[in-house]
Amino acid sequence: MTAEYATSKLNKVRQLREKGRYDNETVHRILDAGLVAQVAFVEAGNPVVVPMIYGRDGETVFLHGARKARVIRMVEASKSICLNVTLLDGIVLARSAFNSSMNYRSVTVFGTPSMVEAAAEKLRAMKIISEHLMPGRWDELRAPHDKEVKMTGVIAVKIDAASAKVSAGMPVDEPDDYSIPVWAGVLPLISQLQNLKDDDRLLPGVKSSAAVRSLQNRTL
Repeated sequence: MTAEYATSKLNKVRQLREKGRYDNETVHRILDAGLVAQVAFVEAGNPVVVPMIYGRDGETVFLHGARKARVIRMVEASKSICLNVTLLDGIVLARSAFNSSMNYRSVTVFGTPSMVEAAAEKLRAMKIISEHLMPGRWDELRAPHDKEVKMTGVIAVKIDAASAKVSAGMPVDEPDDYSIPVWAGVLPLISQLQNLKDDDRLLPGVKSSAAVRSLQNRTL
């Protein structure tokens, strides 16, 4: 049996409910495919949304930023936060503007944030974030300096509730609109990493590793 997040008023998909997904597998798969999370919280009574890099470990999402950054301080002070990761897969061109839309995979997570303070746990979280962004790279690099670890802010967000929303396929038009002589279909949109570009200060003879080369042309 597939595990699912319990639905409540907090995470229940209201619009286009048939596109809602609550199973852990779908939520995790979309989180693991994305690179940036839009993190929402409240500061002095005002809503704020900030993009942050992240990494997932089980039911915890780690967020990364400078330790003294405003967003880290604000998230640290919040009792709960919401984050969203959305991957766009195409523009759906229907026979009317009303029924035109997009194909996408989206996850919204609600959770309780806490600051990661212990040096060993922070290093582990930093590795999780790094490996999410650039798998296989962490062990190739020099170890972080103590000063760098202290300057880094890491927030652990326990996933209290989550939902995914997935839209795919061709346009769904009104019955009468299918007789209109207007082209309809889908324009696919692909988010893809490209080819590596060498730093012009590379030491002579230094080549990219297999781990780095494997990132080329990866589709999100």
